[in-house]
Amino acid sequence: MDTPSFGAPAGRESLQPESTQSTNLPLKAMSPGVVDYLFRQLVSGRPAEDIQWEREGITLAAQPEGAELARRLSETDIDALTPTELFHYVRAAQRLAAWAEDLRQAAVGRYCHAGTGAPRPGRQAI
Repeated sequence: MDTPSFGAPAGRESLQPESTQSTNLPLKAMSPGVVDYLFRQLVSGRPAEDIQWEREGITLAAQPEGAELARRLSETDIDALTPTELFHYVRAAQRLAAWAEDLRQAAVGRYCHAGTGAPRPGRQAI
């Protein structure tokens, strides 16, 4: 039986037709939202990069960390983002995560130091 195996020598010819040999490379798929966006840009004669969202208000890159940035990130349909917008989305999510981690560390530090002394004035011990 002459079937190729995973350990076949490199010089052995593939049994696939020539037309399908080049399609063995991994393909990068675009989401339906990106394809739709790019098609609309092409039809209207505009460039593929979306620059209008930068003019409509504060960008994700300029949005301060906090509840508003978290809301905007959670409400964003990431399947509809262009590659540039997705890059800015990821960076904003990283900034938000770092900000939240700083808040957590500050709260843990305060919690650890709060139990070392007498209750502060105006606070009741639990």
